[in-house]
Amino acid sequence: MPWKVSTLMDERIKLVARGTAADANISALCREFGISRPTAYRWLKRYDDTKSLTDLRDQSRRPHHSPLETAVENTARVVSLRQQYGWGGKKLQVLLQAEGITLSLATINRIIARQGLVLAKNSHAPATQRFARATPNELWQMDFKGQVPMASGHCYPLTLLDDHSRFVVGLFALTGTTTELVWPCLEGTFRTYGLPAAMLTDHGQPWYDMSNGYGLTTLAVRLIKQGIDLIHSRIAHPQTQGKIERFHRTLKDEMYRQPVWPADLAAWAALFVQFRQAYNTVRPHEALAMQTPAACYRTSSRSYVEQPAAWVYPPHVLVRTVDRLGMVSYEGHRYFVCEALLGESVGLEPIGQSLLVHYRQMYVRDINLATKRSAPLVWPVRQTRHPVAN
Repeated sequence: MPWKVSTLMDERIKLVARGTAADANISALCREFGISRPTAYRWLKRYDDTKSLTDLRDQSRRPHHSPLETAVENTARVVSLRQQYGWGGKKLQVLLQAEGITLSLATINRIIARQGLVLAKNSHAPATQRFARATPNELWQMDFKGQVPMASGHCYPLTLLDDHSRFVVGLFALTGTTTELVWPCLEGTFRTYGLPAAMLTDHGQPWYDMSNGYGLTTLAVRLIKQGIDLIHSRIAHPQTQGKIERFHRTLKDEMYRQPVWPADLAAWAALFVQFRQAYNTVRPHEALAMQTPAACYRTSSRSYVEQPAAWVYPPHVLVRTVDRLGMVSYEGHRYFVCEALLGESVGLEPIGQSLLVHYRQMYVRDINLATKRSAPLVWPVRQTRHPVAN
C-alpha cells in the first residue's frame, strides 16, 4: 500500500515521531498515513536500529557483493581504450571483441561511468518523461540565464516561469546574482501574481548555499516565511528544470536575432519586456496544444504578506532562537542548525535519542543526543511532492 501524496521524508518522520510514543496505536496510524502495517513496522524498526532520523532516507539497493562483477583485467582494458580514443561503448565493444574480450554494451558503459570517464557534456541522465503541475502556481521555476556581456560589465537575466502554463511571471535584467538584487524582483512579482505553492531552483546562489550546513540562504528563508516550499533540482541534472532551460534556449535565440546587441542594462531590460510580452501572449506553445501561456495562466489566490506572522509551533515542541553561529541550546548543550536562520525561532521535538528540529513548515535537522552530532534531514533542501510506492 502506498504512502499518501506528501513529502516522503516528512511522512516517515511523522510516523516515527508518533509511532514511538508510549500510547501509539499502529493500526490507527496506518489508516491515517495510508500505509500497510509491514511498511509502518519497517520504518519504526529502521529508526529503532539506527536511532537516526536521517537514516529514514531511501537506501541504495546495490548489493554488498557482486559475484558477477567484471574481471579486473577487462575493466582495465576498457579504461585504457577509453582514455586512448575517448570513444563510446559501441565503438569500444568492437575493439574489445577483436581482442577476444566479450562484454555487453551495458557493462562497458557502466565501467566508463564508474571510472569517472563520462564527459561532463554527456553526463546528464535523459529526461524520459515530461511532467507538468496540474494547475497554475503549484510550482514556479527560477534560474539565471548565465551572464550576457555589455559594453561595461555583464547582464544577468533572472527568469521566473510557471510550471503548468509556461507563463513567464518574471524576466529581469540584473547586474549580479545577490539577494539584494533578486529579492525586489521576487517581491514585485509576488505582489502582481500572488504566491506559488513551491519554487524549484538549482544549487546556485542566492537561493542555495552549501557552506552553511543545510543549503538555506537568507533569500530562501524569506521564501519559507511566505509559506513557499523549496525544491532543488538534482545536481548535474539540468533536465529537472527542463521547462526553464527550454525557455532559456528560446530567449537566447531571440537575443542573437537582434540586429544591434544591447549595450547597457536599460537596453536589455527593454528587450526583455518586449520578448516576455510576445512569449506570453502571442507565441503559441506546442505543449499547450498551441495555446499561449497567458491563455493557460491565472494569478494565485495566495497574496504576498508584508510582515509574515510568527510561526506557532505545536504545544509539545520546545521553541528556541538560533544564535549568530547558527546554533541552539538544549539541556546544557549547543547544537548546530543553520547560519541562515540567525535570530529565527525553531522548534525542538525529542524523539527517542533524536532531537527533531523544525523551522516553520519544514523539518530542518536531526540531532543525535547520544553522539551530539547534527545532520540535515533532507539534502537538497526539500524533495518534490509526489506519490511514491512503499
